[in-house]
Amino acid sequence: MVYRNQSEGLQKEVPADQLWVSYPDFENKLYDPHARLPEVVPLTTGPKFHWFSYYDKFETDPDERYALAMEVDFEGRSPAAHDVIKIGMIDLLNANKWVELGLSRAWSWQQGCMLQWRPCSNDEVLWNDREDGKFVCHILNVRSGKKRTLPHAVYHVHPKGKWALCADFARIEFMRPGYGYAGIEDLHRMALAPASIGMRLMDLDSGSAKDIFSYQQIAAIPYPHMDARDDRHYMYVFEWSPDGRRFVFLNRWRSANGNWLGFRTRMFSAAFDGSDLRLVTDKPYISHFTWRDPSHIAMWRDGAYRLCADDGSFREETILEATNGHLSFFAGGDWMIADTYHDKNGNQNPYLYHLPTQRIIPLGHFYIPEKYRSGELRCDLHPRIMRSGKKIIVDSTHGNNGRQLYMIHI
Repeated sequence: MVYRNQSEGLQKEVPADQLWVSYPDFENKLYDPHARLPEVVPLTTGPKFHWFSYYDKFETDPDERYALAMEVDFEGRSPAAHDVIKIGMIDLLNANKWVELGLSRAWSWQQGCMLQWRPCSNDEVLWNDREDGKFVCHILNVRSGKKRTLPHAVYHVHPKGKWALCADFARIEFMRPGYGYAGIEDLHRMALAPASIGMRLMDLDSGSAKDIFSYQQIAAIPYPHMDARDDRHYMYVFEWSPDGRRFVFLNRWRSANGNWLGFRTRMFSAAFDGSDLRLVTDKPYISHFTWRDPSHIAMWRDGAYRLCADDGSFREETILEATNGHLSFFAGGDWMIADTYHDKNGNQNPYLYHLPTQRIIPLGHFYIPEKYRSGELRCDLHPRIMRSGKKIIVDSTHGNNGRQLYMIHI
């Protein structure tokens, strides 16, 4: 599926990794007739739509009483600059009562507004917004109601909750609609690799920030498989390591003259301050990933989940041959949770995977209506592990009332 941005002449496509590819052994385990599927509890309902989005942040407070979510009254189209969503939390100990916290004008269907519980905090949540022509970040104390606004929108928060990596969301939205935010034009959209924008590190207490990498710096690093200097670059999907000493990110680029479609990808890691930059992998297509431990990054690529060493050696091992999904690890790293895009039955399938024994435990089969299956408007399960490790929360459309949140007891 390919479409063209007529105003800029930039071609884009729905990535092939969103399409189902058959893995018979994997599918047989997902649909094990002897499996005992766990209880699934709806947390929200219509007529409005609710979701949390991405899977790499805390959705619940440390006591697991409140689960964060976003609320909107429409679906089926891209967010526009005038669209405002509500930010709230679900009281899991009070009949799932909705507690409104605020609003956001900076959000996407795929990654929301980076709503999350601040790491190492019992009281603070944060999310991105748009104010006075800028993307910003709010930090709200849900007990006192005190709110402060920081000058940059965050992408990923350090595990100690003190710092955040910040991205240029206007650039991301131009390069890959559905992952950035509407409302602010990418002023550098025709530049191949701007020197004045890129990645920042922000102090979440003071709001002070410093630049780490510009697009120009990263694009200038030679790519051995092709000459990428005449292509248009961006960076996104930043993630801190579990110990907070390093972070990983993707550099992606598209043809600026339409000579080829889709995008190319490579993954880098760096120390806290941007020093000790390492190329983790430069394989042609890298999809979802996360840290398994401070020294290894797990990713889906070329038909399998793979574990890559973060030491510049390019060493990797195959974890599981399976279709693409969104992965996270439980404490200790032996258990992984992941999901699938819709399969040949139209189902999305969350499951547990035990790495030492290669055991797969299916957690459910959620039928997804066709309009939610691909592209920017799709609804992925994005399974999020609750802090105790005993439950997960997913976004799903299987209940025939649009995007809603469901809790699975595992």
